[in-house]
Amino acid sequence: MDHLIQFWPILKRLLIYLKPYQKKLILAFVLLLSGSISEVLGPILISYFINNILSKHKLDLIIILTIIILFIMLQILSVFMNYFQSILFNQIAVKSINKLRQDVMYAALRQPISEFDSQPIGQMISKVTNDTEAVKELYDTVAPTLFRSTILIFIILCAMFALEWHMAMIALFILPLVITIMLVYQNYSTPLLRKVRYHLADINNKFNETINGMNVIQQFRQQRRFEEKIKKSSHLHYISRMKILRLDGFLLRPLLSLLSAIILCNFIFLFSFFPIGAFEVGVLYAFITYLGRLNEPLIAITIQQSVLQQSIVAGERIFSLIDSPKQKYGKNKDVLKSGKINIKNVNFHYPNSKKNILENININIPSKSFVAFVGHTGSGKSTLANLLMGYYPVKNGRIYLDNKSIDSISHGTLRKNILMVQQDPIILSDTVLYNITLGRKISTEKVWSILDTVHLSSLVKSMPNGISSVLGEEGNNLSVGQKQLLAIARILVAYPKVLILDEATANIDSGTEQLIQKTLLSIRKNCTLVVIAHRLSTIIEADLIVVLKKGKVIEFGTHQQLLKKKNCYWKMYKFQLSKF
Repeated sequence: MDHLIQFWPILKRLLIYLKPYQKKLILAFVLLLSGSISEVLGPILISYFINNILSKHKLDLIIILTIIILFIMLQILSVFMNYFQSILFNQIAVKSINKLRQDVMYAALRQPISEFDSQPIGQMISKVTNDTEAVKELYDTVAPTLFRSTILIFIILCAMFALEWHMAMIALFILPLVITIMLVYQNYSTPLLRKVRYHLADINNKFNETINGMNVIQQFRQQRRFEEKIKKSSHLHYISRMKILRLDGFLLRPLLSLLSAIILCNFIFLFSFFPIGAFEVGVLYAFITYLGRLNEPLIAITIQQSVLQQSIVAGERIFSLIDSPKQKYGKNKDVLKSGKINIKNVNFHYPNSKKNILENININIPSKSFVAFVGHTGSGKSTLANLLMGYYPVKNGRIYLDNKSIDSISHGTLRKNILMVQQDPIILSDTVLYNITLGRKISTEKVWSILDTVHLSSLVKSMPNGISSVLGEEGNNLSVGQKQLLAIARILVAYPKVLILDEATANIDSGTEQLIQKTLLSIRKNCTLVVIAHRLSTIIEADLIVVLKKGKVIEFGTHQQLLKKKNCYWKMYKFQLSKF
């Protein structure tokens, strides 16, 4: 019963995507109806020919030619009508799926960051690709097939009753049997189809994981292990698919063909039982033809039941993403006048964990100051940076930007005024120009000026197409340091009030580090600079250094003040000096 309860709301919601194309849909259904009527009228003409011309030997050439021409015209009309309705249904389906995919992507782009921490990327990709493709079949195959089959059944039954109601009543018994088969099929197929969609998404996820981690897999010779993982997922998908195929093989065509055969036997029995002349041969021919044609739409409806179930299960997965909670932001659109940051009594743990990552954090950062967070791995530095970015809601404590609570600031204001350069910045497979502007309106002259500031102009000039050169996927034709400088160049398009650098110099050479240091000195004059530092040499000039350990602030001060304390920071600094 749960499957039936879920079925209709999802189907109704999927059909809403067809609403903008009502006129085209009506035209497509009219063409489909016309084609079906043309198809059904053919056997009536042949029945008339058998009963009134062939059996009575009234071979009137004009009447025969007229019947032949009408029969051919009906078949041609049926072909053309079906062709144009097919084109219309496919156009509507593609447009509807485009809108659905846009909604799915809109929802994915607004997911809380925590969702990406816990949800496999392949599962989400599968919802955008495979599941929307399954829904497309609802629009371009299931809906027209069900409508056409229903109309055919109705017209055929009307024709049967018009010819001979006794035989039509016998044919009518097949309908409740088919409906029963469809309900049984739906009950058993829905859970199996859910498993199929899940295993398909799991295969996508494992392929995504394998391709992204190819360097590590080959380096540590893990090819066999990953082959086995994909093989296992593929086998589970195969088992689920085979269960559905067995269900289809039993409940669909063979069982329906058996029912049709039983009805045909009843026709023959009835024809033989009644006295000669009670039924005309042409009527028997028409009924046998109609029974064959009635069998096909019934089988089509039951087969489309399988496709419909797949579409509903896919729709269920899609709407679970669309309906999932979005990243929440405030409504305050006031421009931030300064980069002042106040962190008060902040405690934080990730949604899938109860252990606090940050405990009782209290930090005041004046506007246009240079602040550094340092500490060993797992001390909570990056978590604190993510909270400042607004990626996670602060449930215990408060973070204020320019004296405004961060959860009250609108998305546009927050993203405009606080930006982050990560340790491994994302480089798009696009031109150098687009990677810097990211769609923002900015002159080429200013871009070159920014490239000069971050010391990348000589590199870009050496590229084949200069600023219009396309960078490789994930910037694989750039060094780590060049990626960092390019990420900083994006920031310089419009200075934010707060700039966070999350271990931005951790994996670069000393020469590039000096270039970044020079760039930071110019940025520092215009915004608050928050640096999560791995190399302590990059934060000697900081106005405030905050030392974190196991999510707690254990000491803070300037570089010189912390060295005099000879505590945790002093030990970290001495250890790094000893390595060089």
